[in-house]
Amino acid sequence: MMVGAALVAALALLSIAYGSTVIALSDVVGALAHAVGLDAHAMSGPIGKIVVDLRLPRTLLAIAVGAGLGVVGTLLQTVTRNDLADPFLFGLSSGAAAGAVSVITVFGDSFGIWTLPVAAFTGGMLAAAVVLLLVSRVKGQGPERLILAGLAVSFMFTALTNYLVFAGDQRAAHSVLFWTMGGLGLARWDNIGLAALGAGIILAYGLWNHRRFDAFLAGENAAESLGVPVARMRRTTFLVAALSTAILVSVAGVIGFVGLMIPHLCRPFAGPLHLRLIASAALFGAVLLLASDLLARTLLPPQELPIGIITSSLGAFFVVTMLIRNRL
Repeated sequence: MMVGAALVAALALLSIAYGSTVIALSDVVGALAHAVGLDAHAMSGPIGKIVVDLRLPRTLLAIAVGAGLGVVGTLLQTVTRNDLADPFLFGLSSGAAAGAVSVITVFGDSFGIWTLPVAAFTGGMLAAAVVLLLVSRVKGQGPERLILAGLAVSFMFTALTNYLVFAGDQRAAHSVLFWTMGGLGLARWDNIGLAALGAGIILAYGLWNHRRFDAFLAGENAAESLGVPVARMRRTTFLVAALSTAILVSVAGVIGFVGLMIPHLCRPFAGPLHLRLIASAALFGAVLLLASDLLARTLLPPQELPIGIITSSLGAFFVVTMLIRNRL
């Protein structure tokens, strides 16, 4: 945890310093000190504006989204007993993407700057509702039913997104492409609180119920005998994960594989019990997204790559490595 905290701090400073214009670390520290009132004579000119108004919100957004997605993946893998579970698998991300793309290509900017977040949030929650409706209509409500329903909904909303891209305004194709692959370019001080809310909901829920999640490790029958309502806990966890994911996707776009990778990376040193696992997943989810965003901004200057390209590349390499090592 100390190493993770140090990595978050170091990557946060680098994330603020590097971009289309490189700012010296001493100037970054000075601008931050001036912003919090620790040094009245520190950097407060144009460089201070870049640090405080542009790059600091982006860095905080990366921390919130990475932490939230890491915890979402951890809890979904526990309740479904599936090592590949993440928001992508259950249609949550694809539903949010369809909502945002519908605004970009068809409906337009009806609610000002909040149009895109509201549409993405609505799409994500609609996908969650469809998944739960499908599960409730079939016999048995085990984790495999939830996974199959999630896959079906994911493919359905992905097809809808592709249709909207081709049927809508072709001039918006670049914006659609960038948004559906994720990015932190929408970071502003007025939506950082929204991202923090999304991460805080899933983190608080996971820590409050960490002993119930521990009971899942012994199997569903053992968890029931310990007083855990397994089916209800699974549905509740899915709904909370859907709410948190919809909020995060509404401000950062679709960022894949973070929820899949982070639990596997944390378990070897955090252990299987969820109090430490959830805390470490939040910390190293932030580390992963900070590092990915830094790469996305520096690999192809002056252009900025969608962050989903970086996380998907890392995720593909990670899954292949785990398969070779017989861990999946």
